Amino acid sequence: MQLRYNYRMYPTPGQQIALARAFGCARVVFNDGLRARLDAREQGLPYPSDAELSKRVITQAKVTPERAWLGEVSAVVLQQALADLNAAYRNFFASISGQRKGRKVAPPRFRSRKDNRQSIRFTRNSRFKVLDNGRLRLPKIGEVRVRWSRPLPSDPSSVTVIWDAAGRHFASFVVDTGPQEPLPSSDHEVGIDLGLTHFAVLSDGTKVTAPRFLRRAARKLKRLQRALSRKQKGSNRRGKAVVKVARAHARVADTRRDWQHKLSTAIIRDSQAVYVEDLCVAGLGRTRLAKSVHDAGWAAFTAMLEYKAARYGRTFGRVDRFLPSTRMCSACGRINDKIALDVRAWDCPCGAAHDRDVNAALNILAAGRAESRNDRGARVRPPAMAAPRGEAVTHPDAAWSARSVEGISVL
Repeated sequence: MQLRYNYRMYPTPGQQIALARAFGCARVVFNDGLRARLDAREQGLPYPSDAELSKRVITQAKVTPERAWLGEVSAVVLQQALADLNAAYRNFFASISGQRKGRKVAPPRFRSRKDNRQSIRFTRNSRFKVLDNGRLRLPKIGEVRVRWSRPLPSDPSSVTVIWDAAGRHFASFVVDTGPQEPLPSSDHEVGIDLGLTHFAVLSDGTKVTAPRFLRRAARKLKRLQRALSRKQKGSNRRGKAVVKVARAHARVADTRRDWQHKLSTAIIRDSQAVYVEDLCVAGLGRTRLAKSVHDAGWAAFTAMLEYKAARYGRTFGRVDRFLPSTRMCSACGRINDKIALDVRAWDCPCGAAHDRDVNAALNILAAGRAESRNDRGARVRPPAMAAPRGEAVTHPDAAWSARSVEGISVL
């Protein structure tokens, strides 16, 4: 399994200038390649191949006076920028042709120096190296100081240098972790119902209160945004105010990510199988609860559960989002009428009293177990059998009879 390990970098002022130059060169190569393909499409010319595009926007561009400064950075950085463009086009073509699952992918767009995130990638061909003194040697940049929060499990295949809106630099390594020793087997299986009041309600009755990191930082963010709006556009003070706002948002995101990592690790460690509901977060993000939905971070949390389950030999499953988990009685299976959001507990005619969220978690667990057995080849539907005599059937001439009999429908 390939994983990413992120570490904070602390480049010197000279190294920051070199990194900014590399960011700019990679951005220019990406935009030049995108412009060449758009021009070819408008003129009706054949689609430029990857090799032809690399020769035009990198090799030949370096000898021109307008792009001679491309030779000041590593060639691998420019090649990887063009590889990102090619991958973006392949994803776009696969999306519009139906070969790619999920939401439709838009065509690649031009990159800007004002984007909140800039990145470059070095592969093994660039001969980057982690030195014995803990520094990271990057070609044409130098030895950069890195804060190692944990050791790398193996030699990385590539490293991506990222600069975010808060002015921080990160080194993101792609590492092959190899076969991971599975956790000790457990008999505990859990279904999880995600919500806003309680971030997660487990089928065993455990309720995890939503921390609401963005809501707790709202007062400080409001003050910083007000100060930003009063700064003159283009001034140095406005630039400093933008960085302050970005740092406040980064602190909220980092705190939420750390909390979700700890919670997901605890759930995977204690449960042999984990089942969650396949929520449409993108659709919920367009409702009046959008701010609370984005603050919860359900998609990131379920992604953590999924890859950690695969890493440690656990079972992970997603239940259909149209399952009436809230309205269905986990005791008898009866589906009741719609329940208002302010109703947190209800009684079933069978005599069972349910907590709204715990009942939903129990139904998610039951549905996840059924789907898991189906994946393993077990029969979850009744076998086919002969229809009893006298059961209504559809005759070949039923459509003709419906048209011929005036005023009577036999279908």
